[in-house]
Amino acid sequence: MTQKTILVTNALPYANGPIHLGHMLEHIQSDIFVRFNRAIGNKVAYVCGDDCHGSPVMIKAGQLGITPEQMIEMTTKDHDEDLKGFLIAYDNYYKTHSPENEEMMSYMYKKAFEKGYIVTKKISQLFDPQKNMFLPDRFVKGTCPRCGAKDQYGDNCEVCGATYDPTELKDAYSTVSGAKPELKESVHYFFDLPKAKDFLHDFIRNSGVIQKEMANKLEEWFSQGLKQWDISRDAPYFGFKIPGAEDKYFYVWMDAPVGYFASLKNLCSKKGMNFDDFIKKDSSVEMVHFIGKDILYFHSLFWPATLYAADLRLPDHIYVHGYVTVNGAKMSKSKGTFIKAKTFLKYLKPETLRYYFASKMNSSAVDIDLSLDDFMAKVNSDIVGKVVNLASRTAGFITKRFDGKLSDAPYNEEIISKIAAIKDDVIKGYESRNYADAIRAIMTLADDANRYIDSMAPWVIAKEEGQDDKLQRVCSDGINLFKALITYLQPVLPEVAANASEFLNTKLDFATVEKPLTSHTINKFKPLFSRIEKATIDAMIENSKEDLKEAANATKPQNKQESSKGEEGRIEPLAPEITIDDFAKIDLRVGTIVSAEEVPEAKKLLKLKVDIGFETRQVFAGIKAAYKDVNSLVGRQVVLVANLKPRQMKFGLSEGMVTAAGPGGTEVFLLGVDSGAVNGDRIH
Repeated sequence: MTQKTILVTNALPYANGPIHLGHMLEHIQSDIFVRFNRAIGNKVAYVCGDDCHGSPVMIKAGQLGITPEQMIEMTTKDHDEDLKGFLIAYDNYYKTHSPENEEMMSYMYKKAFEKGYIVTKKISQLFDPQKNMFLPDRFVKGTCPRCGAKDQYGDNCEVCGATYDPTELKDAYSTVSGAKPELKESVHYFFDLPKAKDFLHDFIRNSGVIQKEMANKLEEWFSQGLKQWDISRDAPYFGFKIPGAEDKYFYVWMDAPVGYFASLKNLCSKKGMNFDDFIKKDSSVEMVHFIGKDILYFHSLFWPATLYAADLRLPDHIYVHGYVTVNGAKMSKSKGTFIKAKTFLKYLKPETLRYYFASKMNSSAVDIDLSLDDFMAKVNSDIVGKVVNLASRTAGFITKRFDGKLSDAPYNEEIISKIAAIKDDVIKGYESRNYADAIRAIMTLADDANRYIDSMAPWVIAKEEGQDDKLQRVCSDGINLFKALITYLQPVLPEVAANASEFLNTKLDFATVEKPLTSHTINKFKPLFSRIEKATIDAMIENSKEDLKEAANATKPQNKQESSKGEEGRIEPLAPEITIDDFAKIDLRVGTIVSAEEVPEAKKLLKLKVDIGFETRQVFAGIKAAYKDVNSLVGRQVVLVANLKPRQMKFGLSEGMVTAAGPGGTEVFLLGVDSGAVNGDRIH
């Protein structure tokens, strides 16, 4: 097999929020691809990084009271840690806010400008007169012009699904300040995508760069007509300035994919590699992008066009995947199925998710459902019951009866020959990203291996006199079948494979996977994996609900505004009308806080004991940021929702909810009552 050099990239996570399981699908997919290619002898440069620019980063940093650069440093470090936690082995995890990216961006822009791909024209945009900034579509809200739904974004309605121009919104307001936007003209810079139409059509249709169904989708866009792409934004904006333009910045989507090259360039400088060998037009390096279908337009049209205009190499493959659903539905914050990477890793091994996703992945862009019951059953059955168990029930005999030494030849040549029989199917599955096919082939071998051990029953042979040679050979077959299984699974289960390699006292090698270990000494077997318990998954879901509640408070604006609407989220829209009967169902009682203490395991929670006259209730409240001196709370009268169903949290039982006002974070204000009210008094 001819050795290849491959550049593999993964779509860049945006630097304004945590990584969740939806992100992990793509990172796991690309990591398995990289590990497999290295296992068969190919050289791979595997790079990624944070997408750092744009108004959302600038605005969120302002809300947090820090600079965008400070927020990027924190977020990039956090993302890198999460990815490493899932055993994603990037050679370099970098950021788009870097000198390498600015250099590459300027070079590509100037080449495109020289070739006539850059044009300017005046456009009208909504402008925030308080913040003195033009507003991205997602930072404008108002009433949908089609169905009348309130508080819809400036580009589409989440109620009726309509798309529209933000200027069509009724009662529009800026989510940054709450002010009414004004329409204002500005000169913008555009990349002339229609100029590259013939090149792009040929690139998509004839190069085999993208899946057929995705090429068909792109054909729809071609038929509708390509549009000139706005690549500029006005100050204030967090990004790179456009060379030769005053107060104009590159739109984040212009420099984001260039971040692949920036991360690679940074890696090359660290490792002494030749960067030009990767990006020159006639490069022999294969360039592979893994992306989600939501960014198909940018990566299959805009990105190749900008590379073409800059005389740089083009992608060889753009592999597109679908979305992640949980339990058959969109990830839900209220249900606790919007699970952050960190939360998952608190409760479960990363390889459980790696294996489950791999068992579902194929080369198409279909969505993958994380059915939590199926997830638990499949991991327990396959990894624990079929693979690890094969070693655990044969290794003990080899260790105790034969000083860890395997036999000098297989007992059953037929079962051992099945290792080689599936090799081509496993390789084909990994190469084509039909990981589910590879997993099926591996598990078919696992089933055969376990049936063989069951039929031979070494635990029975061990009790028979004069059968030591047979016992050693049968158990050696079991160990060699385990070695093959874990070698084939190494791209998916790298940590388990590393521990298995130590147990087997040998390197796991795809090239020699079918060759059994003979007259070889293994080490004492140690447990390699543990079962998933339903209680663990339930705890993770419950913790996700609390994590997201805290995150919502933490990301709400911190600064008061004089505007009638204030910061985004400061003045929330009214809830649907209720009747007096609805209100009467809520039992609000006067209470006094008799003790208050921090919850060390939670960033936002305080544990309160509240006397409501006839009993004392324990309540967990997300007010830690606002009340740093917990002793100051003791003796305060508060209003408690007393008939709220108790909630079992990992820190204890919460028996109600104290009421408060404010957007969250440090701006939370507990509600009290006038003097004279007595603990237990009901509020009407």
